[in-house]
Amino acid sequence: MCGTESLKSIPVNGLVLHYLEKGEGRPVVLVHGNGESHEIFETEISQLCASGYHVFALDSRGHGANEPLQEYHYADMAEDVFQFIQKLGLQRPYLYGHSDGGIIALLLEIKHPGTLGKMAISGTNLSPDGLDRDFLEECRRINQDSPNPLITLILTEPHIAPSDLNLIGIPVLVTVGEKDLILRSETDTIVSSLPHAHLKVIQGADHGSYIVHSPVMGELLVPFFNAD
Repeated sequence: MCGTESLKSIPVNGLVLHYLEKGEGRPVVLVHGNGESHEIFETEISQLCASGYHVFALDSRGHGANEPLQEYHYADMAEDVFQFIQKLGLQRPYLYGHSDGGIIALLLEIKHPGTLGKMAISGTNLSPDGLDRDFLEECRRINQDSPNPLITLILTEPHIAPSDLNLIGIPVLVTVGEKDLILRSETDTIVSSLPHAHLKVIQGADHGSYIVHSPVMGELLVPFFNAD
């Protein structure tokens, strides 16, 4: 039964994170991208809940209902999610991360291997060099005119070595839009470096069109999470 959903908060890693909780069953943690909130996953939350999962959809530090910050680092955000999982006593939850959420998921499992049972990531990069050049140039232009700590994060992090992905021993679903901001070579590097990865390219989609208020990603997540 899905029941009602509620927005809750929990202290982790020196700050307070807000999150939506809904459903019963195996826990699934959802982590959104840069400048977004858990609300982008409205459709996926309903799909996962209806499929028998207990969904925890986070607002990342400085996002959504959380207090904005003046500086951001992916390592801190990954530690936030790890401590969130530990404090709630979630046993090897599944995790889906979009964009920055995918970076956070990778860093979490690299630093704390075995925390997750399965992982799915969408539109994820290992470094700023893995992003579309025109997009990077636009970010630089915006930041030059009016510096934004979230854009600074995009321009300066992450720095994940492909060899670090060898440490992730769980199944990973990797998705990317055909017209994504992520270079296809970056996605191919991620897939080839993960021991147990499966790639799905979403034809005609951009970075978030198949995720934000769309049923497409949920239709991929449910069978992936259900599979033995």
